[in-house]
Amino acid sequence: MNICVVGTGYVGLVTGACFAEFGVNVICADKDADKIAGLERGEMPIYEPGLDQLVERNVAQGRLSFTTDTVEAVRSSLVVFIAVQTPPMDDGATDLGAVRAVSQEVGSALNGFKVIVTKSTVPVGTSEKVQQWVGEGAAKEGVEPNFSVASNPEFLREGAAIGDFLRPDRVVIGANDDASLAIMKDLYRPLFLNETPFVLTNVATAELTKYAANAFLATKISFINEMANLCEVVDANVQELARGIGLDGRIGKKFLHAGPGFGGSCFPKDTRSAAHFARELGEGLDIVEAVIRVNEKQRERMVAKISKAAGGDLSGRTVSILGLSFKPETDDMRDAPAVDIIRGLQARGASIRAFDPVAMEAAASQLPDITYCKDAYEACAGSDVLVLVTEWNQFRMLDLERVKGVMNHALVVDLRNVYDPDKMKAAGFEYVSVGR
Repeated sequence: MNICVVGTGYVGLVTGACFAEFGVNVICADKDADKIAGLERGEMPIYEPGLDQLVERNVAQGRLSFTTDTVEAVRSSLVVFIAVQTPPMDDGATDLGAVRAVSQEVGSALNGFKVIVTKSTVPVGTSEKVQQWVGEGAAKEGVEPNFSVASNPEFLREGAAIGDFLRPDRVVIGANDDASLAIMKDLYRPLFLNETPFVLTNVATAELTKYAANAFLATKISFINEMANLCEVVDANVQELARGIGLDGRIGKKFLHAGPGFGGSCFPKDTRSAAHFARELGEGLDIVEAVIRVNEKQRERMVAKISKAAGGDLSGRTVSILGLSFKPETDDMRDAPAVDIIRGLQARGASIRAFDPVAMEAAASQLPDITYCKDAYEACAGSDVLVLVTEWNQFRMLDLERVKGVMNHALVVDLRNVYDPDKMKAAGFEYVSVGR
């Protein structure tokens, strides 16, 4: 089977490379000529563990290719995935401009039956718009509009995306006709053979499933952060609390880690988008709205926590930040808590020294006026406060004597609860964490 993936961002590139790994012939199309040229040289536009080897292997074996000619890519394919960006607008709505443009271009290229699949995260009802836009593109060129629209939401975790695609918890396929459903099932046949659970439903349900999943996970994060704040008032331990409730099979232990709140390309955008389109439909999502508010307040609370730990005045103080990306194993800075935290500290007069294993280049455009360092120890040099923001593995076993030796004051604010409070105090540090 030949397929086309339009968009070589995070979702599109991982999707294309993984389908090629299944033995499918894949063309990844993108209008960004520089990005396509880089991919043809083996240069990845994103950081994702293992992606470069996966792409290299499938290009070498002739199953994966890249092009700027979307029209030709569509014409040579049976299935066309739309995997372009759907960024948020100021009011929380989702910008579907790229989806519309691609849909119309796909319509203009129709030369036989196609299954057009929305892989990008889009509000419920977008597939109906895609149907209309593809039809517009076809009408403009005078071609026969012979196609079906399906929904196949992605559930890829940055840093673990390849494993999530090749060994998923489930695959959700939304289709409103038998032909497109049969083709999509055939495309995913390797996972059927591995007995992966499949949810076969209509298009609207598939679209909503992605939003519902991310909103629920975001809710767990905001919930445990509120519990952490309460724990600090009543002298309780949020990690033990999380274990106490997480061992209940009805609740589960995942996403019950207190910290500075959620970030990244999905949770902030998807919760705001879900809240927006639900309001437009007259069905407000009160819980999701509260989740968003709690998450925003949590970042402000972290700035106040750091300031209080430093004596309440950060003017002229140096703060070291370890970890900039929104989570480990990615260079994604979209809605990263570190950005708001650093800006909040700067507003209180602090100067910032920072280190992240892979995200410093991506961070520089948002945080141009901080000092980027070659490693954690250089970041700590001359610092009055060390703040651990992102829990990269290499930060879990720092040489504490070396850290203490280069800092002005042995003060650590651990926003990810990586270290044991008693051991940190025994090592001579003032130590502050979240909910403990």
